[in-house]
Amino acid sequence: MKRVIFSAMIMGALFSTSAVMAQKANTLSAKEKKNGWMLLFDGKTTNGWHTYLSSKVSPAWKATDGALEFDPEVKKNGAPGGDLVTNDEYENYELSIDWKISEGGNSGIIFSVHEDPKYSATFLTGPEMQVLDDDKHSDGKIVKHNAGDLYDLKKSVKRAAKPVGEWNVAKIVKKDGQLTLWLNGVKTVETTIGSAEWNEMLADSKFKDWEGFAKYPKGRIALQDHGNKVWYRNIKIRLL
Repeated sequence: MKRVIFSAMIMGALFSTSAVMAQKANTLSAKEKKNGWMLLFDGKTTNGWHTYLSSKVSPAWKATDGALEFDPEVKKNGAPGGDLVTNDEYENYELSIDWKISEGGNSGIIFSVHEDPKYSATFLTGPEMQVLDDDKHSDGKIVKHNAGDLYDLKKSVKRAAKPVGEWNVAKIVKKDGQLTLWLNGVKTVETTIGSAEWNEMLADSKFKDWEGFAKYPKGRIALQDHGNKVWYRNIKIRLL
């Protein structure tokens, strides 16, 4: 009888823990609030965001089932696409964000984006943490283009992405030029913007002759429209 009761207690605790974890989607715990975390997505609306170089949000981006979703079918039916960017700019911070990619899909988390009509796209100024289906997208075969990589600049120390259809937890820590990327608890990339290593990586990348690339310490955070379905949730930031 004691074993039955103990097992029931364990199952109840696990169920309770799962329920609490589910409740935390797009919310902040008391500890997170105390430590200065802020939500960038309320789980229900696109408030706080706009399409790059627009005052509005493209209909292709929508809040559904607790996630910010990019739907390429809406874009195919005539709606404008474009990357989604934060209304506010950030310089030194820790960003945490969950992402889920469609089969064969490609997207990215782009940061330090300088929004200016002279730059037609977010990636012209902002470095990117790659979001990808490594197995079925062609970029998966290219070094420095895998999920968790600092796109075209530095490859991950190891592949850490979960299978398509599962949520991944990404983290970007940026402080006075020091940059660290994490994916599912694995520190994938560490570098310092402007360092000798950085300059060498830049010279060996497609960005080497781009006038504004990584030149703006303070900028917007962008979720990339790469033409494939992608979802983001639990987007939160803590200023450093």
